[in-house]
Amino acid sequence: MTIDYDKIISMKTSDVEYSYTDNDTMLYALGIGFGRDPLNRKELDFVYEKNLKTIPSMATVIAWGAGHMRDSGINYLMVVHGEQRLKIHQPLPVAANILVDSKVTDVIDKGEDKGALLITEVDIKDKQTGNLLCTLGGTTFARGDGGFGGPKKGGPKPHAIPNRDPDIISELSTAPDQALLYRLSGDRNPLHSDPDVAEAAGFPKPILHGLCSYGTACKSIIQDVCNYDSSLIEQLDVRFSSPVFPGEKISTEIWVDDKQISFRSWVKDRNVMVINNGKCVLRV
Repeated sequence: MTIDYDKIISMKTSDVEYSYTDNDTMLYALGIGFGRDPLNRKELDFVYEKNLKTIPSMATVIAWGAGHMRDSGINYLMVVHGEQRLKIHQPLPVAANILVDSKVTDVIDKGEDKGALLITEVDIKDKQTGNLLCTLGGTTFARGDGGFGGPKKGGPKPHAIPNRDPDIISELSTAPDQALLYRLSGDRNPLHSDPDVAEAAGFPKPILHGLCSYGTACKSIIQDVCNYDSSLIEQLDVRFSSPVFPGEKISTEIWVDDKQISFRSWVKDRNVMVINNGKCVLRV
């Protein structure tokens, strides 16, 4: 089926209601690796309701499914998550009823054998106050849907990594069962849980969710740059390069330039970059 450009570019939703609880907040934190050491009091604040804090990257799951384009005509068997962008307008509440607006902002035709890029934007507001909490931007790479006659150029420019040695290297291990835990925050794609589905997709075993790798990179910045003050993070953008297998160690290289943080993540055991062009902006 060929992409219908006019149909996709007009896709939008407004004021769709979602909600999440403190239970969801703690579950997300556990899913990206917080609380492995239950005596680490700084991490305990993210997984225990006594002094609960939220993690900025949790914004990617609190309205899971918003902006989904199942009616767009793209071949979902050939889709991968290409980029994730996040702007935090104010720190997320530990629990909230929210209203979500979503729209497609761009569809780029890379060519018949090169696929298409679908750029989306999601605004999340607090239902009670009407305040804008965060804006999510995503790039979906539809590998099998190029050549539909749409625009050839566009999309966000990737952030350039500094040409010097990193200031910090943060190493975090993922757990063998981490994808099974993380999926409970919303993304139940069997690619991350079912060995048969993973094998059919060309992987030797289920892969970790890209957004779980994104959350792991966020954890590295929270602990090694922000000293566990997650409210300092205002922006967090990445480009996904390759999947992680649960149980692998993620090494995140971090460059600190005042309030701008650049980063990229590797699985060093396979010499594979899994996240590139990472950009984090801290609040002034």
